[in-house]
Amino acid sequence: MTLKLPRTIRLDASDTKLFERASEPGEWAVTGSFMFWDVDIANLAAKQRAAFRNGFLGVPSFGFSTLVAIADATQEEYNGTIEALARYLHETLNAPDLHVAFAVATAETSYASSLCRFETGTIITMHRSLTNDQLKEEFRAPRKTTCGVPGADRMHAMTRAFEAVEIDESPDFVDLGGSPVGRRL
Repeated sequence: MTLKLPRTIRLDASDTKLFERASEPGEWAVTGSFMFWDVDIANLAAKQRAAFRNGFLGVPSFGFSTLVAIADATQEEYNGTIEALARYLHETLNAPDLHVAFAVATAETSYASSLCRFETGTIITMHRSLTNDQLKEEFRAPRKTTCGVPGADRMHAMTRAFEAVEIDESPDFVDLGGSPVGRRL
């Protein structure tokens, strides 16, 4: 059986500025919603609110990441994630004992794995909110699209956030006032 887990990724340095503690790229991740149990969301500082709204929890740094990618995991990596999370729950978040910590860590890791039903490499984002005293998590995975443009699959096959494309003509530019500048016709 192939195991899959979310793995933290970092496209730029924004997570290091957005969160109090950013996860390291390449860590296994869980949703981390348990980090906000018994927390008054309205009184969180800005960086804590950002972690609440969009942060996956990286293991073992226990920092946050806005993006994760689905990755194949070995049984040892899966079990190691559970063990590290259980130790954190017990030692840092004061779980009553290791048995309870392991039960919660196993459930969290299993839930994170259940999010990985798409192909390996698929990026997942999360939005977390609190409504009527209930935590709500919404997950999104961008889908490849051809946008009806011939050849678009070739261009988008290696999905990236940004790509430099050479063009032969200088583009037309428009200033903020709306008068054309740049190339003259």
